[in-house]
Amino acid sequence: MDEMDVLYLALCGVVLLVALATLSAYGAGWSYIAAVFTLLTAAFIIAMNWADFIVFPAIMKMFSITFQPAKGYAIVKNQDAVVKNVGGLYYATGFATGNLFGYTFKAEQEEEGAEDKMLHASENWERAVMSLDFPFKFHVLSVGRDVQKVRDDLEAKRGYQEFQLSRSLENTQASAETTVTDIRRKISIIQAKIDRISAGEKPISALMYFETTAVGVSEKAALDALSDQIRRLQIGMSSMNMQVTRVAGREVYALLEMNFSTPISVQDITTEFSTEG
Repeated sequence: MDEMDVLYLALCGVVLLVALATLSAYGAGWSYIAAVFTLLTAAFIIAMNWADFIVFPAIMKMFSITFQPAKGYAIVKNQDAVVKNVGGLYYATGFATGNLFGYTFKAEQEEEGAEDKMLHASENWERAVMSLDFPFKFHVLSVGRDVQKVRDDLEAKRGYQEFQLSRSLENTQASAETTVTDIRRKISIIQAKIDRISAGEKPISALMYFETTAVGVSEKAALDALSDQIRRLQIGMSSMNMQVTRVAGREVYALLEMNFSTPISVQDITTEFSTEG
């Protein structure tokens, strides 16, 4: 929810409060009806703030409704693919997120063979690509972040974890030992990030995703072929310990838009996605 959503929600809340405060003016009988109507309106307003994620996808799937993001394109009812009919053939495009942070942020998790994994990353990538016989795109959308803001956020998180640690140390139960170990590990990860920033490393946020297109003589055939390609992408990239997850819902439309124009600010990205970083 961005600043405009919060503003709209606040204004709607003010209107509802005014309506509730004036119910007595309608008389005893009408006040109950007005109160029920006001509460239903409040529930509707709250639901509409999450309509992109819950209400609209459910309605589209229930009534088999497709959404047309651009001329000739349609987002199918499951909201996990974009379909276009060209000359009687159906082209289905799907997206999947990929996470390469196991390679880039190795300092957060000390594990055996981390250096060896980095050395063989390019070889594993070539092996993964060679196992696939269809074209795909791999996108990395990156943006530099405000150093001081990130540092302040990390220090706030460290302070919270240290508070949790002090409470856990006061707990005498045997199960508290596991909790203490887990909290100390989190503090260590946060401190490692702060140390890297202090050493001059500048934090970035990155959105990583795959895009692939399948063709079929019918919409179902194209969608089935697309699902198979994304499944094979997931298997192929497993050699790099990369988690590949299919994208569905509002983000499909956002990724389709990004094929035509790149977001121009951090706010544009965070409005559409939960950025990794």
